[in-house]
Amino acid sequence: MAFESLTERLQQAMSKLRKKGKVSEADVKEMMREIRLALLEADVNLQVVKEFTKNVRERAVGVEVLESLSPAQQIVKIVDEELTKTLGSEAVGIEKNPKIPTVIMMVGLQGAGKTTFAGKLANHLIKTEKARPLMIAGDVYRPAAIDQLKVLGQQLDVPVFDMGTEVSPVEIVRQGMELAREKKNDYVLIDTAGRLHIDEALMDELKQIKEIAQPNEILLVVDAMTGQDAVNVADSFNQQLGITGVVITKLDGDTRGGAALSIRSVTGAPIKFTGTGEKLTDLEVFHPDRMSSRILGMGDMLTLIEKAQQDYDEKKAEELAQKMRENSFDFNDFIEQFEQLENMGPLEDLMKMIPGMSQMPGLENFKLDPKDVARKKAMIYSMTPAERENPDLLNPSRRRRIAAGSGNSVVEVNRMIKQFKESRKMMQQVSKGNINNIPGMDQMFGGGVKGKLGKMAMNRMVKKNKKKKKKRK
Repeated sequence: MAFESLTERLQQAMSKLRKKGKVSEADVKEMMREIRLALLEADVNLQVVKEFTKNVRERAVGVEVLESLSPAQQIVKIVDEELTKTLGSEAVGIEKNPKIPTVIMMVGLQGAGKTTFAGKLANHLIKTEKARPLMIAGDVYRPAAIDQLKVLGQQLDVPVFDMGTEVSPVEIVRQGMELAREKKNDYVLIDTAGRLHIDEALMDELKQIKEIAQPNEILLVVDAMTGQDAVNVADSFNQQLGITGVVITKLDGDTRGGAALSIRSVTGAPIKFTGTGEKLTDLEVFHPDRMSSRILGMGDMLTLIEKAQQDYDEKKAEELAQKMRENSFDFNDFIEQFEQLENMGPLEDLMKMIPGMSQMPGLENFKLDPKDVARKKAMIYSMTPAERENPDLLNPSRRRRIAAGSGNSVVEVNRMIKQFKESRKMMQQVSKGNINNIPGMDQMFGGGVKGKLGKMAMNRMVKKNKKKKKKRK
């Protein structure tokens, strides 16, 4: 996962301060030296590193910090704020056209992930806005690019306009735009060609497409794994096309992540989305404050909650909430939760979004074993419908039958039933509107400012959902 080594280094640098009651200027200087090395090793642009460390140092050695009751926490807060500022301060959404369609043009080098991103963005717009996008296949040079976009279109039930590989991309975009206006599509996503490096022919073609399509957004798609080169590419595209935003792909890979910390400062263009996997759902709106929290190992509860909400429709969520309140959550719901969890991505990545969990020893070895999930499903499917709906029926003889039917031991069946009961108990406590009642929650969120913020964010989400339900009534 991106930023792992950077997160580890920054945590080490700041953990030394946390152990001290008072912090001196020399302590701050030592911490800044380690932060500077950590950022350079993560492939962050040198000028960005200089500016960042200068800003943190100036604020950290102030009297109000060094003489405060908790200087270490104050300095961590300053690092968080400056990192957020470097990343762009706030999330920036898609610039919409007052009249349809809103035109979004994807540009970037070959292999950056433009075509995949076009599909992910279409999926995101459908889910969040119930949009009716049209995708235009403007990459006529890369083998199978058009076919790839068509496959994505079929998966999403989104139309793809193409004219084969023998027609100029400029003409394809011209006719695609006419079709979008005729069909009243509210978004047009233009997938353009890339090269292995920037050349004059590529830029001329993109400039012509820009002139015809008059895009509201020109999103530069860059591969996080290219490191410092991604910054140079972003700068070049920005100078020649005037990009409106950046998309960073492959942030789930073995990358140092320095590009994300550099691009905003170098180009001035906001990072709008990040790609975090191969699935069409593996797209995140870029929130600088949340990314800063992740990099500093402080978690990201809001993104975790949003991920959970994305896979639920309102009706299902209401039904589950009702069951949680009434303590009628059963094995049918339990198996559905496993499936939802699998859809949200690797469990170890989700756990890192919980404040304090990134510092948990051995977390890198913690994985949700698909075989273990399959075994639990087999146990539940070996139950009768009545047993699934009423877990209290599961006496010893029934448990032996379930064990035999699912190919597991009675001990494993008992363990799964115990896990189910603990989950049900915790869910009922969450439904009451205060997560502070849940055992172990303090350890999960950690102490300090971020721990409190994490719990406050989750409490706010629970209360907000309660208010929505009252309004509907």
